[in-house]
Amino acid sequence: MELENFPGLPPFPGNMLVMDLDRLSLAKLLDHDDEECRRFYLACEKIGFFYLDMRSQKDGQSILSYADKLFRVSEQLFSLKVEEKGKYDFSEKNSFFGYKPLGSYVIDSRGNTDREEFYDVSRDDLLGHAHALPQPEVVNEELEVFKSFASSTHSVIVTPLLDLLNEHLQLPPSTLANLHRIDRPSGDMVRLTRCPPQPVEDKAARLGEHTDFGSITVLFNRLGGLQVLVPGTDAQWKWIKPIPGHCIVNLGDTLVKFTNGLLRSNIHRVVASPGEQAECIRYSLGYFSRPDHNAVLKRLDSPAIPALPAGIVEEDFTTRDWLVRRALSRRVNLRNGVSSSALDYAKHSGTEKISRRVKA
Repeated sequence: MELENFPGLPPFPGNMLVMDLDRLSLAKLLDHDDEECRRFYLACEKIGFFYLDMRSQKDGQSILSYADKLFRVSEQLFSLKVEEKGKYDFSEKNSFFGYKPLGSYVIDSRGNTDREEFYDVSRDDLLGHAHALPQPEVVNEELEVFKSFASSTHSVIVTPLLDLLNEHLQLPPSTLANLHRIDRPSGDMVRLTRCPPQPVEDKAARLGEHTDFGSITVLFNRLGGLQVLVPGTDAQWKWIKPIPGHCIVNLGDTLVKFTNGLLRSNIHRVVASPGEQAECIRYSLGYFSRPDHNAVLKRLDSPAIPALPAGIVEEDFTTRDWLVRRALSRRVNLRNGVSSSALDYAKHSGTEKISRRVKA
């Protein structure tokens, strides 16, 4: 019988409004199974989220094993004293890697701040493509696990999915993969996240509604909390239930820009876990894939990609510009005296308006 909950953790409640995401097989996608590929393309265009079953593919099983180890690293890392973790907050050096404390991000137009802490490790640092930032000892001791997780996730999941999309979009061979080469500087990273339980009387969002900055996010979590906003005029929030043996994959803003809105980067948020799970600390693990720093985020030339409206000229900015704007613009400590409530929240948004698909 297939496990639907994680051993040792409270079950996900059965009475929640859950998003019925496609469960796609990594093994079948790697084998270019026609029906599985059709479902994949449809998921990328309609909602931009899907489950990926890793269990029947050898490399997928290895990634699950690395993920298990990194969940244990998370518990050790976030148990460090606040002062120790704070040594690795590099935001004032214009870096989006390292430690982010609780309450560092403005998450809505009212100036409310987030309720989670996370730690980001640069893939370029792990693979020796950049001058590595200092890391806590607990991270240094497990660098090989971080490296294996990052390189395997990129080569086994990200690149094959990009190649499938490349074919579907009728682009020249390897166009998307060449924009996401593992040997070129990028904002790719491994993220460890910790969300503490919240008071019963104050269950505000842990991370406000947003779209992801990059191209493909590969997420592992074990407790509920992630919600997606169903597109359309009658939009409502639905839960994404974590499933053992599966990761959750979602597309980000850069694929929306490359395809002029054909692919979707769906709005999502993190709230308090439901039911008995609300009493637990929620850990999650993600691999965030972004194009090369110097890639220009514009519509790619293909008959399968919608043309730009007449007279529209796209902004000329790189992935690096986009990431810095999105990742650092809402950091409370970088507001230069501007209060959180006075921040022009919408100005620093991503592709949310396109994601909603509501015509004016």
